[in-house]
Amino acid sequence: MARVKRGTTTKAKHKRILEQAKGYFGRRKNTIRIARQAVEKAGQYAYRDRKVKKRTFRGLWIQRINAGVRAEGLTYSQFMHGLKLAGLDLDRKVLADIAMHEGAAFSAIVAQVKAALPQAA
Repeated sequence: MARVKRGTTTKAKHKRILEQAKGYFGRRKNTIRIARQAVEKAGQYAYRDRKVKKRTFRGLWIQRINAGVRAEGLTYSQFMHGLKLAGLDLDRKVLADIAMHEGAAFSAIVAQVKAALPQAA
């Protein structure tokens, strides 16, 4: 039986790692041992931050809605409660976009919400 030399498979594995590490600084881009660690850590960050991204955007949408609603004389929590009472089924992403780009439409939504809210004595 012929002897198996594994240089080609090793080279291919190294090449794959070094291509993923392209653009990294210092030895992280060209030394296989350090590049492998850097690529693995980058993958961990990427996995974690795909989840964090969703949280971050939700917070941003809430801030934008809050800013638009406060200009109309309500708080965010009052607005969201009134939205439910009015039967308007809009998510935060859409509301934030409307608040940013279509002020008149957002004012109309806020007017509907104010009408649905019970008036405090």
